[in-house]
Amino acid sequence: MAPTAADAARLRGENVRVPRAEFLAVWDAAGRREADGYTEAVAQTCRWLAAVPMRTALCGGQARSPVTLRACVAQPATIEAEWRAAQDRDRFLPDLAARPGWCEGVRATLAWAWDRSGPPPLEVAPG
Repeated sequence: MAPTAADAARLRGENVRVPRAEFLAVWDAAGRREADGYTEAVAQTCRWLAAVPMRTALCGGQARSPVTLRACVAQPATIEAEWRAAQDRDRFLPDLAARPGWCEGVRATLAWAWDRSGPPPLEVAPG
């Protein structure tokens, strides 16, 4: 799901290490593309990094972390822990690891937005 203006306003600057507009553009693109494991992983990881609750009542609406599925607020310490967990496919829960593209989408998003060690996980038209 693409971010709303309210979602964008909630984005904590310390949670992403790329320009805010670029992060929001990638999140928006992931939310608007045809769903597959990779783009869903990118969108979910962006939502979690932005600390934006899900629009459901499950877990109090808290977005779950993309690797361990913990209901925790994204902040530098929890993001770093997820980034480390993402380096090992065995740390992903089996149902997530079995989804084609999920692990790759999470890793690509965290590498780009958190670790600054890769390109954006999706190409976005210049805006």
